[in-house]
Amino acid sequence: MVPHRPLSSGPLSLPYQRPSPKCRTFTSPLVEEVIDDLTSRMKDKDLARIFENAFPNTLDTTVRWHVDGTSGKPRKRKSDYSADEGHWDGAQSFIVTGDINAEWLRDSTNQLAQYQPLAKKDKRLERLILGAINTQAEFVIESPYCNAFQPPPPSQVPPVPNGQDDSVHPAYEPTRVFECKYEIDSLASFLALGNQFYKSTGSRDFMHSRWYLAIETLLEVLEQQAKPTFDSETGHYERNEYLFRRRTMAGTETLNLGGIGNPLNGGTGLIRSAFRPSDDATILGYFIPGNAMMAVELKRAAELLKAVGKSELAKRLHERGESIEKGIWEHGVMTHKRYGDVFAFEVDGFGSSIIMDDANLPSLLALPILGFVKRDDKVYQNTRKMILEQAGNPYYLEGHAFGGIGGPHVGLQHPWPMSRLVQAMTSDDDDEISDALRSVRSSSRLGLVHESIHVERVTDYTRSWFAWANSVFAQTILDIAARKPHLLFGKGAEPYKID
Repeated sequence: MVPHRPLSSGPLSLPYQRPSPKCRTFTSPLVEEVIDDLTSRMKDKDLARIFENAFPNTLDTTVRWHVDGTSGKPRKRKSDYSADEGHWDGAQSFIVTGDINAEWLRDSTNQLAQYQPLAKKDKRLERLILGAINTQAEFVIESPYCNAFQPPPPSQVPPVPNGQDDSVHPAYEPTRVFECKYEIDSLASFLALGNQFYKSTGSRDFMHSRWYLAIETLLEVLEQQAKPTFDSETGHYERNEYLFRRRTMAGTETLNLGGIGNPLNGGTGLIRSAFRPSDDATILGYFIPGNAMMAVELKRAAELLKAVGKSELAKRLHERGESIEKGIWEHGVMTHKRYGDVFAFEVDGFGSSIIMDDANLPSLLALPILGFVKRDDKVYQNTRKMILEQAGNPYYLEGHAFGGIGGPHVGLQHPWPMSRLVQAMTSDDDDEISDALRSVRSSSRLGLVHESIHVERVTDYTRSWFAWANSVFAQTILDIAARKPHLLFGKGAEPYKID
């Protein structure tokens, strides 16, 4: 393989990995300005090259379909929740994950996050993100239990089969849905995309009848998935609304007990999640990081709804968010004999817990980034110490070449660079941050960030094109540029903020 030139001027000589301008799927002059400005200041030219490749990667390669919605009639901002009114109207954007031609709600929200602060100054970027919110709303309305979606019908982009043999309830249309694993963080990501957009732009253009219908649909799912396995009064088994069975040799790819999953207790305030953000099945269905993200985003959306006079709907979202948050502190915190009070990864409400963390976001390590706790929270600090060492986290993986948090999705020798980036964003320690950046830089020999890296060989990796990981790298550099500019630009450097 011949590296793409020009190579970086650092010792790793990293390749240039951007398509030619005419082949890019979306362009933003403001994004190009940030790239030029930031990389010119960075002392580490290999790190600068990865940022140059990674920051625009979503725009360069993953915008499969976009219409800005300005050529047709303006969308009416009604809120009668009509099932058909405004279907696929207005701006729309279909953002694929990279090497798979499908959109994950979680991935696409994270892929766009680093552009949110620029949207107010770049109208085309604003319309792209507005379109992403509108498209996600359509996905949630039609198939709220699903995590990954096919190209929208108006795009005329042909769907692709996922090659799996799944039996799922509620049933879905495979030409519309790529995969239907119910993950609470997928719905939380839909909320987050709108919340971030409003915070950055002040625009409420996404708050129309389809978005309100998506919110009602989301609340209905949360209500269904808050129910216990056994009726609290009669003790009788109650079948869950969501079932998933897959013909597979991998236990993490399907739910046990005929597609139900392990029993969950009632009265916790927590919401079931059948799968994790890694797309692996939960063991105990109350997935704490996903519940934490949902609690935060529900309350943020409630504030927005309150501001536009939707007090009743705002109250419902706020109360659900408060109930989940209370449930996490009451049922999701365990006393560990070595680390003290820590957040569990998963619980069942009966007293059982899973103590670990996974690299995928949301994670326990990312709780401050999600906004659930501050970095100096005692329980979080205990948890952070636990999950960043092998003695406390079975999926903290180390070797001579690379180390970090991994997960069952890839295996026991492939930690994810994403975990090192989150480690940097949740640290105030200069040495820890620098070490994390060096580790990711040294393992990104293609000039882009991989899904996972073998602990003994950085040339043994999964996914050469993974836009989510590239976006997290960009977000990490922007975070450090604002909080710890001297680590990137040298002693005495001023903070760099793109908003």
